[in-house]
Amino acid sequence: QVQLVQSGGGSVQAGGSLRLSCVGSGYTFSKYSMGWLRQAPGKEREGVANIDSNGRENYADSVKGRFTISQDNAKNTLYLQMNSLEPEDTAMYYCAATPGYCSATYCYTLMTSMGYWGQGTQVTVSS
Repeated sequence: QVQLVQSGGGSVQAGGSLRLSCVGSGYTFSKYSMGWLRQAPGKEREGVANIDSNGRENYADSVKGRFTISQDNAKNTLYLQMNSLEPEDTAMYYCAATPGYCSATYCYTLMTSMGYWGQGTQVTVSS
């Protein structure tokens, strides 16, 4: 069965950096579109970054230039490097995977409707 296990996250001051990791198992890692979503208290869940079926990296405007998504297919691992963190980045972060073909933000739709999710990891940025 498909499993995604997250690690990383934690608390950091504004301007700091964190890296999230997500190890996938039970499927062919390279054949799935992978991404990161987050949800802050009282706010809707939003897509942060993904690598779509075309291999393109897509980022939310709010994180462009600060976050970098990457994946290591040999290690079945997805990463999110987060630099220049801001208090507004405080949220629960989830990695997600979907076998469906998708591009850009549509990947988040598929991840929600027919995807697999990690357990979530808290990121807290203090000012």
